[in-house]
Amino acid sequence: MQQDYKQEQNYIRAKKRVKDIKGFYVHLIVYIIVNIFISGVIIFGLMQSDDSFSDALSNFGVYSTWVFWGIGMFFHWLGVFGFKSIGFGSEWEERKIKEMMEKDKNRTKNF
Repeated sequence: MQQDYKQEQNYIRAKKRVKDIKGFYVHLIVYIIVNIFISGVIIFGLMQSDDSFSDALSNFGVYSTWVFWGIGMFFHWLGVFGFKSIGFGSEWEERKIKEMMEKDKNRTKNF
């Protein structure tokens, strides 16, 4: 019974992890496609207003969405991949749960 519960819990955790990773990659693809489009529109618009191609490329407006949305992408990456390497992943949660259950068990034995 305990083994079945543990396997089901591991399956649910793994399924959530795969869903999180897939969500990050979808976000990354959308980030790249949308930012290429936005940068192209801005460059095209600047060149229509008599700016040279090099002047258009040096305009911060071309890169601003890349930078600010990129900050959001970094935090999404950190949430999916980064924090788990710091030590607060599911293994840490499992150890803490077992530790707390053990403390409660010892506390009830003493009474």
